[in-house]
Amino acid sequence: MIVNHLLLKLKDDRPEHIEQIQTVLLGMRGKIDVLLDVQAKANVRPGPSAYDLILITKFASLADMDEYLIHPAHQDVAMRIGTVLETQASVCCEI
Repeated sequence: MIVNHLLLKLKDDRPEHIEQIQTVLLGMRGKIDVLLDVQAKANVRPGPSAYDLILITKFASLADMDEYLIHPAHQDVAMRIGTVLETQASVCCEI
């Protein structure tokens, strides 16, 4: 199984904005067959070097993750997130 962890730092880190972005991310649930699980969690310990959200996605294989990346539902979310994103970091691992 492939698990991707995407850390997101938003331009606007107000709690209500973070919650809106969580909802957008979780909106992919059930729309992309190869996406086995999706979680979006807000950081409970903010600070100058902290990220605001973590997106955790799970796939059966790297090929499935590649299919997810080009899926229209993911592309729509990525475009929306791109407009509010300050920076991001990711770690993709096999478990």
